[in-house]
Amino acid sequence: MSEWALKRFWTAVTVEEIDDGFEVLLDGSKVKTPAKRDLRVPSSEMATEVAAEWEAQVDVVDPTSMPWTRSANAALDKVATQRAEVMQHLAGYAGTDLLSYRAAQPQGLVERQNARWDPILSWLETRCQVRLAVTSGVMPVMQDQAVLDRLAAEMTPMSDFQLTAFHDLVTLTGSFVLGLAAKEAAQAPEALWDLSRLDEDWQIEQWGEDDEASELAEIKRSAFLHAVNFYQAA
Repeated sequence: MSEWALKRFWTAVTVEEIDDGFEVLLDGSKVKTPAKRDLRVPSSEMATEVAAEWEAQVDVVDPTSMPWTRSANAALDKVATQRAEVMQHLAGYAGTDLLSYRAAQPQGLVERQNARWDPILSWLETRCQVRLAVTSGVMPVMQDQAVLDRLAAEMTPMSDFQLTAFHDLVTLTGSFVLGLAAKEAAQAPEALWDLSRLDEDWQIEQWGEDDEASELAEIKRSAFLHAVNFYQAA
């Protein structure tokens, strides 16, 4: 929080197109990332969203109200400098994908997982010509290395900004497959998020809702929907 603890000092927020993207200016001065890089983004849409966040600041800059700025900062300061590590981290999710691990019981949950998760795995098979192995219970399942390599290759053509969004799509859902489906718009973002919450929603149906858990889930849902929009804008 300390790196953001500054008061609004600017009057005008503008967007400027440059050779390799767009920059946001505060009274004509470039916005910088926390690592002091120029906050340069790839599209007019993204620059407009970033500029709107800076324009909306009233007194002290509140980073929690600036998801577009924070994602752009992450792309420039973190993903661009640690791209190989980020890709390796995300590839690990394919090996332990949420959709591969099914309940052994109760039967209602088993049937719901099969009915709602199997179509996404079928989509993946059509899209990438691979199918993840599925298991039930607590025993892990080993995925074929060729399958994992094929899925990891999906990240190679992504820009740093796209990979930043994809990181959030995967880690928030716990599923490489759902992250890929979100970026490909295989289903509506809200529907894909609900698929990632299938187990939790089942528990809520059985035992009721916990206010604190529900608040955290809504924060994650908002972050997931933002990541979808950020990927599209990238």
